Amino acid sequence: MGQHNKVRKAVLPVAGLGTRFLPATKVVPKEMLPVVDKPIIQYVVDEAIEAGIEHFVFVTGRNKHVIEDYFDIQYELESTLKARNKNAELSLLANMLPTAGTATFTRQQEPHGLGHAVWCAREIVGPEPFALILPDMVMEAEKPCLKGMMEVYEVAGGNVISVEECDPELAHKYGIVGIGDAVGNGFKITEMVEKPEKGTAPSNYFINGRYILQPEIFPILAETQRGAGNEIQLTDGMLELAQKQDFYGYKFDGQTFDCGSKEGFILANVALALKRDDIRPKVENELKALIAALK
Repeated sequence: MGQHNKVRKAVLPVAGLGTRFLPATKVVPKEMLPVVDKPIIQYVVDEAIEAGIEHFVFVTGRNKHVIEDYFDIQYELESTLKARNKNAELSLLANMLPTAGTATFTRQQEPHGLGHAVWCAREIVGPEPFALILPDMVMEAEKPCLKGMMEVYEVAGGNVISVEECDPELAHKYGIVGIGDAVGNGFKITEMVEKPEKGTAPSNYFINGRYILQPEIFPILAETQRGAGNEIQLTDGMLELAQKQDFYGYKFDGQTFDCGSKEGFILANVALALKRDDIRPKVENELKALIAALK
């Protein structure tokens, strides 16, 4: 504990094909599907910025150039908005643009799993700790998830994983952590178990898609054998790293929407629309009417 290297970079794996959203994702990356009026990817980038992230590393694949274009200036659009005096829209576009040179895109040429996607960012991240954000997971809370994790990291250092509580009866479906002593805003992780057998889970705290990892994970991932699904699993790499370095947990108490599933995506749209003062009255009334009509 004490002084720790600052977490400046975030890795966002966005190479997935999004097959669960076909045919929409035939031409539109799943990360660009809109939740209310922002693409999914913008929510996670905003969360990272609030946590102090300075540089974004997008691990992409073929047909993902739209993401790169989204985080760039579109001169034709801006010229039209200026001509029409659409100043509010211009300001909105300007505020969401990353500063030049703070977004890097690298290719994961073949889909070998999350561990492989993280490994693809090794040369850009370099010898420093980094955040890993799964962009499918949109998280809503007064304190952004990654910001809370940063607070744990500032006290404890090491590696930090965000977790949530699930029904103990469903723990066998998730990656579960064991709970040790409290450390700052979090706790020491005593073990990590991927999909434990029913009745054997060390807790009901499951890993929910946010990580702060030390760079020593990269050489481990380079040697990690393919696991479940014939892919290089991040969990396998973390288990090996945990033999040498400490892992800590941060319990996230907000709402998490898995926008990689149709159900989660729809719920995210509904929930975030209801949080908007400009949209809620209409949406709330229409939803009540729709539900009443189904009874």
